[in-house]
Amino acid sequence: MKQVLQNLNSGETVLEEVPVPSVGSGSLLIQTSTTLVSAGTERMLVDFGKGNLIQKARQQPDKVKQVLEKVKTDGVAPTLDAVRNKLDTPLPLGYCNAGRVLESGVPGFEVGDRVVSNGNHAEVVRVP
Repeated sequence: MKQVLQNLNSGETVLEEVPVPSVGSGSLLIQTSTTLVSAGTERMLVDFGKGNLIQKARQQPDKVKQVLEKVKTDGVAPTLDAVRNKLDTPLPLGYCNAGRVLESGVPGFEVGDRVVSNGNHAEVVRVP
């Protein structure tokens, strides 16, 4: 299935082929029919991704505090590796989705029901 992902390190946004998620107890699997792209939110994330480490730090002072605490406990090199790994992990974009239930792990929702969710930009989403 296809999903919109962003690399927070480079700001690059891509349409990737990813595995279809599995449904679990308390969640729905939804076949997307419509997804809303929010120009403000998506642009903010793209702009954030294009910034350097200093610019990213200025935008997220709470994360800077977490990084400084990690430096105290783990040291500089492991902390820098952790930050780089986090920034290299693709971030699914989107939070407004409509579609039909493919599988249900939630009482009251049946296969075929039309639903709206906070799912991301993907052909199939799993939501609580």
